[in-house]
Amino acid sequence: MMRFLFCFLIFGLVHLSPAATKTIVCLGDSLTAGYGLPNPAAQAYPALIQDKIDAAKLPWRVVNAGISGDTTAGGLRRIDWLLRQPIDILILALGGNDGLRGVDPAVTRENLIGIIERARTRYPNIEIILAGMQMPANLGPDYQTRYREVFPTVATAKDCALIPFLLEGVGGDPNLNQPDMIHPTAAGQQRIAETVWAVLRPKL
Repeated sequence: MMRFLFCFLIFGLVHLSPAATKTIVCLGDSLTAGYGLPNPAAQAYPALIQDKIDAAKLPWRVVNAGISGDTTAGGLRRIDWLLRQPIDILILALGGNDGLRGVDPAVTRENLIGIIERARTRYPNIEIILAGMQMPANLGPDYQTRYREVFPTVATAKDCALIPFLLEGVGGDPNLNQPDMIHPTAAGQQRIAETVWAVLRPKL
């Protein structure tokens, strides 16, 4: 049953352009999966990226590999399964749940590096875009700083493109978040799509 659900998440949430010849995989958590949206298949940022690609008539398809609640450890466990299909660009958007659970930032860093290294071992020419995250101040300034620094550190060390903050302009805004103030609304997802697109577009 879990395998069926996982396949549905990967292949069922995002429209696949008939002309697509290359693949972008968005590996993430609830922010990528579109948790709480009325229609995540159309409203989560991977689907919105696909819309932009189709409008530009570019030969790419976007695969939504977001699973709500996932962590960098979970991503490391399932990356080999994802790599069974050819991937040209990997958008790595994991780590938010690590922070919310108080995972040691050093562990988050090593998990992200593990995902990147496995992807490059399987596909040496893969492009990887790492999405940065931040934690609120109530977790303490030391943790907040160490966590925030994980993403640029990994991007520099592993030569990845970096989205400095996936929730830029969205985090903390009640007009762009659902009542839990964690998960973006459809309008918030549109803002995320613009943030991702700014880094992704030059690579297509």
